[in-house]
Amino acid sequence: MTMPNPTRMRTLTLAAAATLAAGTLLVSTPASAAPTPTTAVQAAKHKHADPIVFGHRGASGYRPEHTLAAYDLAIQQGADYIEPDVVSTKDRVLVARHENEISGTTDVSARPEFADRKTTKTIDGKPLTGWFTEDFTLAELKTLRAVERIPGDRPANTAYDGMFEVPTIEEVLDLVDAKEAETGRTIGVAPETKHPTYFDSIGLSMEEPLVKSLKRHGLGGKRAAAVIQSFEVSNLKDLNRMIGTKLVQLIDFGGAPYDQVVAGTGVTNDYLVTDKGLRSIRKYADQVAPYKYYFIPRNADGTLGEPTDLADRAERAGLPTVIWTMRAENKNLPKECRIGTDPIAIGDLGCEVGPYLDAGVDAFFTDHPDLGVAVRDAWVATNQ
Repeated sequence: MTMPNPTRMRTLTLAAAATLAAGTLLVSTPASAAPTPTTAVQAAKHKHADPIVFGHRGASGYRPEHTLAAYDLAIQQGADYIEPDVVSTKDRVLVARHENEISGTTDVSARPEFADRKTTKTIDGKPLTGWFTEDFTLAELKTLRAVERIPGDRPANTAYDGMFEVPTIEEVLDLVDAKEAETGRTIGVAPETKHPTYFDSIGLSMEEPLVKSLKRHGLGGKRAAAVIQSFEVSNLKDLNRMIGTKLVQLIDFGGAPYDQVVAGTGVTNDYLVTDKGLRSIRKYADQVAPYKYYFIPRNADGTLGEPTDLADRAERAGLPTVIWTMRAENKNLPKECRIGTDPIAIGDLGCEVGPYLDAGVDAFFTDHPDLGVAVRDAWVATNQ
């Protein structure tokens, strides 16, 4: 489906999105409480398919991240893709964690049998103290239980602390297969390789086991409902030679990809969003996912700024665009999209997402898939 009238101005309120959520919304806000954005965004003139919603680390706004429960809920809430970040165990098994340091996402610090595993390492050039997946076998990791990473922001999620295991990538893919059979839907998966240069340096390359798992589940081609993501460049180039699955170049806001720092190439993230940088990405990747501020920056007062031409330039380079991460708590939203004064209360997610879709972005990550799907569907409905 394409959107024949993408130049109309659209502002979606959370209340309007909730109406379209068809009962999946876990929170509700009176329409009278929804603010009106003060920044008008000029819509892109190109047409593209309906925007895609990625469940960021699952439905991490409602369950501890990177658990089967979080992925399952994201699927229930209608996410088009779920995103498992992958790191390696000591015995070369890929597991779903945002970081290889797991003191913030598991109960490992409360396990006396693993007290001696606490250590300090240098990860991507920065010292980090804690417990690391590569120092545990899978069997040992399976004795741990997941906990909410940001309990101060998401206190309701702490009710699930201790209930869920650390899943393997195989278990995540098995869940997707089961849910596709159950629902008849195609459910995409978007694994991200975390710290690939570091893991290569300790003899635990992630590319080979990831490729093996994706191919085992029929996700090894361009038409598969799968993408592989990375903030680094060299491992995407390696993957491009190893598998046909679409590849996504993630781009952080400022700084440089760590593998490029190690190699001394001088390639920075700012360079990657230039026309020349985008053309270089197109040689090995299929999509580009810069941090959202590259598309619409924030003003000094915390409101949305004016959109850049990045989505149009990426399209000209042949690269669909993905943004990250859309979070619904007031503290994470632009000033004009907040509802009330509680920083962790749910604000108006559509107020932020809508302008990015207007600017031509093709997909977005969200911790709140139900809200993201509702916002996307409302946005599409105004463009039919």
